[in-house]
Amino acid sequence: MTDFTYEVDKDGIAVVTWDCKGKSMNVLTREAYALIDGFADQMIADDKVKGMVITSAKKDFAGGMDLNVLAGLRQEGGDNPAEAIFNFTMGGHKILRKIERNSMDPKTNKGGKPVVCAIPGTCAGIGTEIALACHHRIMAEGKGKIGLPEILVGIFPGGGGTTRFSRMVGAMNASPVLLEGKMLVPAKAKSAGLIDDVVPADELLSKAKEWVLNATDADIIKPWDAKGYKMPGGTPYHPAGFMTFVGASAMVHGKTQGVYPAAKAMLSAIYEGALVPFDDAIRIEARWFTNIIMNPSSSAMIRSLFINKQALEKGAVRPDLPDESVKKVGILGAGMMGAGIAYVSAMAGIEVVLVDRDQEAADKGKSHVEDILTEGVKRKKTTEEKKTAILGMVNATPDYDQLKGCDLIVEAVFEDPKIKAEVTQKTEAVIPKDAIFATNTSTLPITDLAKASKRPEQFIGIHFFSPVHKMMLVEIIKGKKTGDRAVAKALDFVRQIRKTPIVVNDARFFYANRCIIPYINEGVMMVAEGVEPALIENAAKQLGMPLGPLQLNDETSIDLGVKIAKATKQAMGNAYPKSAAVADEVLFKLFDEGRLGRKSKSGYYDYDDKGKRTGLWPGLRDNWKPMEDQPEVTEVQHRLAMAQVLEAVKALEEGVLLDIREGDVGAILGWGFMPWSGGPLSWLDMISAQKAVDICNDLEATHGERFKAPKLLKDIAAKGDSFYARFGQKDAA
Repeated sequence: MTDFTYEVDKDGIAVVTWDCKGKSMNVLTREAYALIDGFADQMIADDKVKGMVITSAKKDFAGGMDLNVLAGLRQEGGDNPAEAIFNFTMGGHKILRKIERNSMDPKTNKGGKPVVCAIPGTCAGIGTEIALACHHRIMAEGKGKIGLPEILVGIFPGGGGTTRFSRMVGAMNASPVLLEGKMLVPAKAKSAGLIDDVVPADELLSKAKEWVLNATDADIIKPWDAKGYKMPGGTPYHPAGFMTFVGASAMVHGKTQGVYPAAKAMLSAIYEGALVPFDDAIRIEARWFTNIIMNPSSSAMIRSLFINKQALEKGAVRPDLPDESVKKVGILGAGMMGAGIAYVSAMAGIEVVLVDRDQEAADKGKSHVEDILTEGVKRKKTTEEKKTAILGMVNATPDYDQLKGCDLIVEAVFEDPKIKAEVTQKTEAVIPKDAIFATNTSTLPITDLAKASKRPEQFIGIHFFSPVHKMMLVEIIKGKKTGDRAVAKALDFVRQIRKTPIVVNDARFFYANRCIIPYINEGVMMVAEGVEPALIENAAKQLGMPLGPLQLNDETSIDLGVKIAKATKQAMGNAYPKSAAVADEVLFKLFDEGRLGRKSKSGYYDYDDKGKRTGLWPGLRDNWKPMEDQPEVTEVQHRLAMAQVLEAVKALEEGVLLDIREGDVGAILGWGFMPWSGGPLSWLDMISAQKAVDICNDLEATHGERFKAPKLLKDIAAKGDSFYARFGQKDAA
């Protein structure tokens, strides 16, 4: 079976239908691209064919190019990968240009055959680029969205989408779709110029055919092929266009801090392409696209944010056991975390029992679920009917007997081992003997918590990130006695609620927090040393971190940091790092002054009455006088980056991380580690292990033993190796 079929109806209209067999969404492969080329030739050669409709047999049109193709192009190119990528890209341009021009006379622009894209639902990436090459685009009413989101995975639309859309609507109007990767619902897509018409789903094909039969020569000439074409908003050397491109350049630098190469390359393609005829412009686009595919940042982002993320979501690390999908989940603790877990579970169609100490507390948790749903209705993400149905799936109660039919328990009570032990025992007294018990904790060792269970092989950690309904990562932690069925159950549950899982072995702070906490501590420590707070925060953002360490501490709450510091110090005793004690001085001072972060509208930052940050708190400089000679930005960045990265290496070295893919995907999704880098281990490969060791040696000499290069990093450097070369063999699988 092929991905595309070609049929000519009684009216002489060729209908090309896209249907990737065995896949829920159409993705374009190299073989399928060749089919489109052949069908275009077939349409042109057949005088009986009046025009063509390209559509999909699925509810959606396309999910884009199979990024495995792009990931493999560099390897296939051998000694000249850039040439292979450029030729592949230009081959695609040739096919889409054939659809666009087909049998049109180059001088008169007459004699062409109309081509319509009939879009039944979601359309992204190359699917949208194919649509833009058609003469008319019709989309079905509904929840489907259309756009060009490539920028979000470190590349940009290189199949003509960048050039075509910017020439259709102008650089400024194209920026939300191209530079922000926004996906638009049909009505907004029509307003933005991405599509021409929106029709009822059952009329989609008939309306497309009707347009083909009524199209004139003028209807199928693209603006850039018509005489006298002028780019909307002006070209770069036009007075209006000049200001547009100056503003766009500033916007790109402001948003990317200069660390995301794809945005700058896309803007360059638009700028340079606007100065030349269309066929030269798409060649320029292809050159910049090749430049980006060759860039290690884009390769790393594609690998982590697409290939590896997708593999983990599909069960790459799941034990080979029968399906363990959850039918009924019991959630212990109806606070913000428990309520969030209840919400995502009910949204996935799982029956929920939400338990707390009394009915009032349980109802408060269900009310939080309702608040999230109400916000969804306001934003038109859901309906009142669905809201009612979801709430009906959540049984809020103080009665533990209601847990009897649950096959999974997720405990989300206070971070107190005694309370967790108590609810574990109360729950195990009523739940089925084969039920899996999961504890949601961010710091407490799973092996210790499992001591309260009569079935430690069925006891596992599931660490959700807050807010649950927005954060994509879920960290699954195996205790020393956790069995494979518990792992399979946890993974199947995470798949059901449409999150991305990583599985790690039990250790203090697991994986994510063992990397996040040193990052925050390093920033706080610099405040104590007299480094300017603004320098710390801006250095972090120029690394590509979404939040500086001080702002992140405000968001996670300073009192939580104090609790973690006290608990860690008690557990570690004399082994508690001196560097952490320096950070504690700042942390405890803020806590004592009631500056608890965003939730108290005061922390490292000041906030207005609505909770909006107004600037860094002047008291930081008053309490910890800035040193006269401030460090170089690079030194600050190295400290902030290595504080996280060395913990990731140690986690791999100690066997806490079970799969290198989880280390990178978990870092980006869990705490936003420099997405442009592909993750901490990808970043080390990018700069080279030897360069990393050199940085560590400099930092260790100046700032202490915490920056000592781990043995694994030194070994990889000594052998001229890389992390993915040594640990990434699973990539191919």
